[in-house]
Amino acid sequence: MAGLGNKRWWILVALVPATLALGLDATVLSVALPTLAAKLHATTGQLQWFFAAYTLVFAAAMVPGGMLGDRFGRKKLLLIALVIFGLGSLACAYSDSLASPLGLSAAGAFIGARILLGLGAAIATPVILGTLPVLFSDEERPKAIAAIMAATMLGYPIGPILGGWLLSNYWWGWVFLMNLPVVAIALVAVIAFVPESRSEKIQRFDPLGIATCSSGLAVLTYGMIEAGQKGWGDTAALAEMIGGLLLLGVFVLCEQRVRDPLVDLGLFHSPGYRWGTILAVVISFAMFGLLFSVPAFFQEIFAVDAMGSGMRLLPMIGGLVVAAALGTRLAAQVGAKITVSLGFALFTVAMGMGATSSASSGELFMASWIALCGAGIGLAMPTAMDAALGALSPDRAGAGSGMMQALRMVGGTFGAAVLGSVVNTIYRGGLDLAGVPASAAQGARQSVVAGVAVAHKLGSSSLLYSVQHSFVHGMDVMLLVCAVVAALGIVLALVYLPGRAKRDIHEPSTQSELGHELTR
Repeated sequence: MAGLGNKRWWILVALVPATLALGLDATVLSVALPTLAAKLHATTGQLQWFFAAYTLVFAAAMVPGGMLGDRFGRKKLLLIALVIFGLGSLACAYSDSLASPLGLSAAGAFIGARILLGLGAAIATPVILGTLPVLFSDEERPKAIAAIMAATMLGYPIGPILGGWLLSNYWWGWVFLMNLPVVAIALVAVIAFVPESRSEKIQRFDPLGIATCSSGLAVLTYGMIEAGQKGWGDTAALAEMIGGLLLLGVFVLCEQRVRDPLVDLGLFHSPGYRWGTILAVVISFAMFGLLFSVPAFFQEIFAVDAMGSGMRLLPMIGGLVVAAALGTRLAAQVGAKITVSLGFALFTVAMGMGATSSASSGELFMASWIALCGAGIGLAMPTAMDAALGALSPDRAGAGSGMMQALRMVGGTFGAAVLGSVVNTIYRGGLDLAGVPASAAQGARQSVVAGVAVAHKLGSSSLLYSVQHSFVHGMDVMLLVCAVVAALGIVLALVYLPGRAKRDIHEPSTQSELGHELTR
């Protein structure tokens, strides 16, 4: 590390565009979904698999992907992951042309392309994060994490903005081809600036650990997706979630009995890793309240398109960038405990403000609490992640960061399912469908998007009023739930998080050893 000098900061020039490419794809699909349904002649079930295929592969491959980076070299694996991601983007754009040679429908070919995208993202994500504790010191790492977090969050508004503009003016495939220039820049920058690093100890493969961890995360995630769509009383969804948890239980038991486990469960004995990961999961859960409901609010209440909705999320990025920059200095002075607690406090206040939103709320009010949300995330998330990453040794940085990211993803998926159920239940219960034809009423109950469309089709101002106000009431209750979850985060951070993020286990014996590892 010492031998790299200022070159370490050039490494972020490579890692930030790689992260941005992954973040763009996370949001652009929702913008393109109506167009894809028409162009690819997709059924409702196939549309659901457009999302699920990516999410399940992402869940299943993240921890093994981090382990492969530790074993074979993080730079090498990142380059491979970026190539896979680029090929997946290309396949998405031309899925209708690839369908016949592959003997698939256009929608089936698109689902296959989404699997490629998920695989590339699953390998790249833990490798990027696993590189940070190896290349950056305890003092520098928070700044690096903040830069990566900002790049990740930037994808949320930029995806709809660019995607909406491209869909309005050009061929639909460009919403996926726009990934390619970013991937190309990332490939060149990784080759030029990122040194190779890997574990000094060549570990044996843990096939049972890989099988139980990957299948457990995938089955649990799928059960949560199904529960969010079909309800928490759905027998199949409950069975899938229980099955996923049982597989993860088998994984924990197996890992305690093998010589070279996939994940060193001793990491969770470290307060920094344990509570940094838990708090990152809490943030991911609550953050989905904003990402799930606010774009729909802008589109169906303010009547703007996806591009306009993305523009109105930009205050969140502004708040995040400013707070993340201040947060690194604050954490250095007062420690992780206070910084994360303050971030959760801002997030709690912001969600509480958001819970007072109404159909007549102004742009300035919405921008204010969204920016405050970004500030809370910018203080809490990078600092909590730094507490976790600071506990990782260079030998297990990829697998450890993969486990943290996998748990974050599970938390986010659980948040989407739970919070989505809250909104949908209150929305459907609040609709006044008196005098509305049965078929139209059934359509209006599906979602606020469908409800607004039905109201416009019928020319019913009373139904439009009911749809909009029912949705806003559901959103307010859901944001209030997020505020309660964020308040719990304040308590957990104050009680359990160590005061200062630091590498508290498996510290390499000397700086020279680590410098030798990075340059060999």
